Amino acid sequence: MTRTHRFSITVLGSTGSIGTQTLEVIAAHPDRFRVTGLAAGGNAELLIAQAQAHDVRRVAVADPEAARTVRDALGTGVEVIDGHDGITALAGAGADVVVNGLTGSRGLRPTLAALDAGSRLALANKESLILGGDLVMERAGPGQIVPVDSEHSALAQCLRGGSAAEVARLVITASGGPFRGRDRASIAGVTVADALAHPTWSMGPVITVNSATLANKGHEVIEAHLLFGVPYDRIEVVVHPQSIVHGMVEFGDGSTLAQLSPPDMRLPIQLALGWPDRLPHAPTRFDWTLPATLEFEPLDADTFPMVDLAFAAGRSGGTAPGVFNAANEEAVGAFLEGRLGFLGIADVVAAVLQAHPGGAATDIDALLAAEEWARKEAAARIAATEG
Repeated sequence: MTRTHRFSITVLGSTGSIGTQTLEVIAAHPDRFRVTGLAAGGNAELLIAQAQAHDVRRVAVADPEAARTVRDALGTGVEVIDGHDGITALAGAGADVVVNGLTGSRGLRPTLAALDAGSRLALANKESLILGGDLVMERAGPGQIVPVDSEHSALAQCLRGGSAAEVARLVITASGGPFRGRDRASIAGVTVADALAHPTWSMGPVITVNSATLANKGHEVIEAHLLFGVPYDRIEVVVHPQSIVHGMVEFGDGSTLAQLSPPDMRLPIQLALGWPDRLPHAPTRFDWTLPATLEFEPLDADTFPMVDLAFAAGRSGGTAPGVFNAANEEAVGAFLEGRLGFLGIADVVAAVLQAHPGGAATDIDALLAAEEWARKEAAARIAATEG
């Protein structure tokens, strides 16, 4: 990347955690990046402030009422489009880089729009791959998708150290969440507050519960398979409580490359924006003069079965990964509302996958139909536990 060109950036989900940190990174590099589009579900007040701070001339807002508020505040000099179709249109407007920080399956159509427009996609919306899978990868050109998640960013960096033919396996690290080291019986009665007490990361409630069940690692396994083309039998998950090593690649000669960095999402975001170049700015650094210990432990699949369930869904392919994700979201929602026990999350997901009739991921409608089926099936099974 040269300094003679300021890359245009569109940020989808700009008012969320990924979006706000992306704008922070962009603000630190005004000579390299300019924000040309912002999109959000609502949160009009923050979106207005972001558009004004970055002099953005095109904004998309999913909620029509919030869109009216934004339109009135920003005036005629800013184009404000509303609805999820508006967000998709903004994603396909041809920015140099589109950061997809949306949550949920509504991020799939914008992902496809950005790819079709030829933009580099800095992808933080896991549902695009979990639900869209092969459909997304078929539309992506070589190197067009750059992962934002710290684990996949780490793997992408390590994979620079050798050719695809030399890769023996990918290793994804997990902090272990708040229940690391405990057995199944001891976590049967944990509360929502217990599950939200993550030892390392500060995240939203759904993502934090996914970390507690290790469902997030299951998602990452599926994503890694799709992003890097490595078979499932050569992808492993290990527990690393310090969250310093974010991913490792073992090569055929026994050498392993690991990527280490502080647990700060601004680092993979910055790399995705500047990819393949590293920008001369470190939001945070290690102090290597201080003593430190790195620990690695095997995954306890009996206590945390969600990873194995994700492997099974990934190997089944088609609509199964989307069914895994949708059933998990329904179960996590019920847990957060006090309608389902912690161990019941995996039980519901396993039952829904068992009942899933299978299906090919031929188009978006087929994917969304399978997702809707999974939500209804999960809801019925959750209701049965309440009775």
